[in-house]
Amino acid sequence: MVQKAKILLVDDWPENLLALEAILSALDQTLVRASSGEEALKALLTDDFAVILLDVQMPGMDGFETAAHIKRRERTRDIPIIFLTAINHGPHHTFRGYAAGAVDYISKPFDPWVLRAKVSVFVDLYMKNCQLREQAALLRLQLDGGRQNVGETKETAGLLAELSARLAAVEEQAEALSKQLDESADAAAVATAAHLERKLTGLRRALDALEPGAGTPAG
Repeated sequence: MVQKAKILLVDDWPENLLALEAILSALDQTLVRASSGEEALKALLTDDFAVILLDVQMPGMDGFETAAHIKRRERTRDIPIIFLTAINHGPHHTFRGYAAGAVDYISKPFDPWVLRAKVSVFVDLYMKNCQLREQAALLRLQLDGGRQNVGETKETAGLLAELSARLAAVEEQAEALSKQLDESADAAAVATAAHLERKLTGLRRALDALEPGAGTPAG
């Protein structure tokens, strides 16, 4: 069973949170509310999130300060942040959002279709990374098992074939996602996808090295 990704929605206005939930419900992921920066940071202590939608103007800790705290934590620094704001003070204000670590900066009122599409991209990237971690864990288990049970050739070959098939499926999905991102020209998402592809390449090489006869000199 595929686990759903969690999306953190941060806004001090309940009606805004309700609107975001209505827009993103079609993605069929887990939506988590936070009504303040402090509440968002508490949620990030225990759960992993695919993306954070963060309101800029909030009483107390505003969106910029909240983002700064998120980026300082090793556990959360790589979570994509999309800033949402009802105000627009020109390029300087937008630049401040990107400087705070946001991957996007969207002014209200925004196009629901555009927002949903942007969030969907980061959910897809998160799911691919989760799959990659699972494949890496299986690969490590197989490597350890192969060292301890050198004589179990058939079982090892079967497990390697299964791992290879699973990895091929992730590689195919990642390639399709990269093509989609190239068309959207979202620099942050493209960079994240490229990082994912590099990880997949490394994992494929490690898996190939486990194949019977790999690394054995010819002749």
